[in-house]
Amino acid sequence: MTESKTPRRRSLLKGAAAAAGAMTAAPLVMAQTPATALRFQSTWPAKDIFHEYANDFAKKVNDMAGGKLKIEVLPSGAVVPAFQLLEAVNKGTLDGGHGVVAYHYGKNNALALWGSGPAFGMDPNMVLSWHNYGGGKALLEEIYKSIGMDVVSYLYGPMPTQPLGWFKKPVGKVADMKGLKFRTVGLSVDIFTAMGTSVNPLPGGEIVPALDRGLIDAAEFNNASSDRVLGFPDVVKNCMLQSFHQSGEQFEILFNKAKLNALPTELKAIIDYAVQAASADMSWKAIDRNSNDYAEMKKQGIKFYKTPDAVLKAQLEAWDKIVDDKSKANPLFKKVIDSQKAYAQRTIPWQNDYMVDFKMAYNHSFGKKKA
Repeated sequence: MTESKTPRRRSLLKGAAAAAGAMTAAPLVMAQTPATALRFQSTWPAKDIFHEYANDFAKKVNDMAGGKLKIEVLPSGAVVPAFQLLEAVNKGTLDGGHGVVAYHYGKNNALALWGSGPAFGMDPNMVLSWHNYGGGKALLEEIYKSIGMDVVSYLYGPMPTQPLGWFKKPVGKVADMKGLKFRTVGLSVDIFTAMGTSVNPLPGGEIVPALDRGLIDAAEFNNASSDRVLGFPDVVKNCMLQSFHQSGEQFEILFNKAKLNALPTELKAIIDYAVQAASADMSWKAIDRNSNDYAEMKKQGIKFYKTPDAVLKAQLEAWDKIVDDKSKANPLFKKVIDSQKAYAQRTIPWQNDYMVDFKMAYNHSFGKKKA
């Protein structure tokens, strides 16, 4: 009996050893599989915090992919000019990119509604909520399809309210805007044109050189950190804070659709969650960096002024006419506007009623105390 079992026991031991060997060998085979490499370009200069945000997203994907996927991000102009990013991603010249939807405004003006204008009072995070839960994502896909762009778009990163801009003299009234050669983009072009400026939609890296040479008189870009590193304080000493021209903007991460669809399901899931993680991280980093650069520019002697209410009201009035005219001319524009309006009408009362006035707490702690 004992002798008859021995060969079988040896056979089982050999089988178990072979199975164990196969299990330990499998990870080695996986580790040797080459990573999928994707080449991205941002629409930002290498020194801008926006390019840093693009790299932050790529790092999150690369770290979570564990060597199976690697995204490399090049700065604006490395492959194509900033305003040609969408076409380059569509054609496969680039696998993806990082920018803003408003840069594609020339292909369909409805695209600028993801950022330009007051968005019926929605802040940037609420615009992202509308995009993800209120129908905006499907509308953006419809617009891209209508203009023949075979891309996948991820929106993320709610931007702080952008300044009215940098001016050689402070703006005290609406009339001060008239006749200025001004830089802006998207539907903001229409807003500032309606206010009497002559608009030149320059990309970010060209703004300060144009200001320095007198090709433009004033300009807006985005935030304290970007404005400072781009060199605005070196050529202009007055910045007007608060505006409705770009009060609800966010970033866009683009993928060539064929490239994205070719990825395994697990890598596509990593990209989805990396977008969400990068959105939160960007908003936290912006608070830290923008506030620091704002304080530093004050120390440099830059003067910051609140944009007069009369100018803000003029923007809203100009926007009403822009929306009316473009809704009549472009059915997709009207679809986006109607969708945003319905979402704002439901969500903003909730936010306004529930959110406390944080200025009260700040003033209580840091305001002048009565004797």
